[in-house]
Amino acid sequence: MMREASRTSRARRAHHVVMLAYPDVQVLDVTGPLEVFGRAARWIRDHGLSRELVYHVEIVAPRAGAFRSSSGLRLVAERAYRSVRSADTLLVAGGVGHAAAKADGKLLKWLCGMSGKVARLGSICNGALILAASGLLQGRRATTHWAFLRELQTSLGGGVCDDAIYIRDGNFYTSAGVTAGMDMALAMLEEDWGTPVALAVARELVLFLKRPGGQSQFSDHLAAQFSEVSALRDLQLWMLSHLEQELSVARLAERASMSQRNFARHFASSVGVTPGHYVRQIRLNAARRKLEQTPLRVTQIARRCGFGTEESLRRSFVAALGVSPAAYRARFQGASRVPTVAAAPPLSGEVSTRQAEPRPRGSRTRGAAPGSPR
Repeated sequence: MMREASRTSRARRAHHVVMLAYPDVQVLDVTGPLEVFGRAARWIRDHGLSRELVYHVEIVAPRAGAFRSSSGLRLVAERAYRSVRSADTLLVAGGVGHAAAKADGKLLKWLCGMSGKVARLGSICNGALILAASGLLQGRRATTHWAFLRELQTSLGGGVCDDAIYIRDGNFYTSAGVTAGMDMALAMLEEDWGTPVALAVARELVLFLKRPGGQSQFSDHLAAQFSEVSALRDLQLWMLSHLEQELSVARLAERASMSQRNFARHFASSVGVTPGHYVRQIRLNAARRKLEQTPLRVTQIARRCGFGTEESLRRSFVAALGVSPAAYRARFQGASRVPTVAAAPPLSGEVSTRQAEPRPRGSRTRGAAPGSPR
C-alpha cells in the first residue's frame, strides 16, 4: 500500500507532467495522455480525495508560443523546453516532425540531462525514436507504432517488443501509436492512485481499463488487413466471423484452395504469424470483448469464441494475460462503482512503496482450443 499522507498537508504539490512537443507533432499524442492526467486531477478533487488538483500538465516545445501540429491544429507551448529544470513525469510525443526532433542535438542533450531528474520518462508513438536517438533506450525493452518498429529495431539493435500497447522498463515507458499513449497514461495513474481511481477515470473517458501491456497493437479487423494477398485477407475476415467453427490448418487450407503445407507457409509469410497463433489471438480477443461488453456466462463465451470449454478458455487467459476470465471481467465491472481510497498518494518526489499490480504478459497461449491449428 502507499504510505499514508495527510490530504491537508501544506507540503504537497501537484505531480508535474511535462509533454515535449514540436512542429508537426501528432496532436493526439500530446492531448490524449495529458487529458488522462487532467481528468484524473479533477475527478480526484471532485470526489474528495484531495483538496487541490494532484496533477499539473504542461506542454513545452523548442520555442515558447504557438506551433502547428501535423493535423493543422495549433498548440501552444507555455515555455521552451530548455527552461524546464525538473518534472515528475516527462513524456515525448510522436508525429511527422519526429525526424527533425531526433536530429536536434541540443534537444537530445536536454533529454539526457532530464532523465536523471524525473520519476518517469516516456514516449508516445514514434517519440520512441527520439529517445532512442538520445541513447536513453539502449539496453532497454521498448515499443513504438507498428510502422516504425523496424526503424526502432535498427536503432537499438534489440529489445524491441513488436506486439505491445506499451512497455515499462524501470522508469522508462514507451507506447505504441496515438491512443496507446492514453493506455500508458492510465497505467501511470493506476500506479499513483490505484486501480479503483484509474477505472473510474477510464470510464469517464469511455476507455477500457485495461488493455494489457502485452496486447497486440491491432484490433482483429486491423490485423486482417495485414495480408496483401486477397485470398488470405478474405479468409482472415471469414475466420473472424466463424470463431466457433473448426479452424484447423486442414480446414483453412481447404477453404483457401491450397495444400496444407503451402497454406501454412504462405499464411506465415504474409500475415507474420502462424495460422495457429493467429486463430488463438483472434479467439482470445473476441472472448475479451464479450467479457467486457456482454453479460454472457463464461461457458457461453467459451463456446461462441471457439474454445469449447470454460476450462480451455481459462487456461488460455491465464497463459496469455495472467488472469482468469472472471478476474478480467471484474476489472470492468469495478469501473461502474465509485472507488474508495484509503490513502493519498505519496508526496511529489517521494518513492511510492505500493507495488504495481502485475501486468498481463503477452506470452503465447499454451494449449490450443479444439479445432485450432498447431
